[in-house]
Formats: sequence, structure tokens, C-alpha cells
Amino acid sequence: MPTLTVLYGTPSDPEAFRRHYEEVHAPLARALPGATALRYSLAVETLAGDVPVFASFHAEFPNREALDAALASPEGQAAQADVPAFASGGVTILVEGD
Repeated sequence: MPTLTVLYGTPSDPEAFRRHYEEVHAPLARALPGATALRYSLAVETLAGDVPVFASFHAEFPNREALDAALASPEGQAAQADVPAFASGGVTILVEGD
């Protein structure tokens, strides 16, 4: 089961990031078609080392085709287009699993 993981770097304005994420971006992400589970965290910490990750998002899909279709959908495009509006610390996007 593939998982889309998005790691957000530390933003220049953490409070503005949190507000935008919860009020605007999370509803866009929840609209991704085909996802079997969605979760995000605005409280990320590392157990060792200094990794500049501020927040994370995870979406599980039944297969890679469903994940790709979700990203290509209007909902997926809207979520992707919104990222520059709040993610001043950059993003890392991963696909885990098969």
C-alpha cells in the first residue's frame, strides 16, 4: 500500500503556517480522491540529530495508480498549487511502499 509523505521544513512564520495549513490546506488534502487514510502533524520532533522538519502529511492509497490519479485530479492539483502559499521552509515529497 503506497503512502504519500510530505515533509515541511521550518517556515519563516510558524503561526501563519499552522493557521493556513489547518484552515486552507488540510481541507484541500482531505479532498484527495481514493485515499484510504490521511493524517498530518504540526508537532514533529526528532529523537536524534537536527532535522529541520516542522510538519508532516501522510496519505495512504490502495495502489500506486490510485495515488497517481489523486495527484493528477483537480483536488490534487489544487492542494499542490496551495503549497507555495504557506510552505516557506520548503517541502520534501516521498512515496513509500508499493
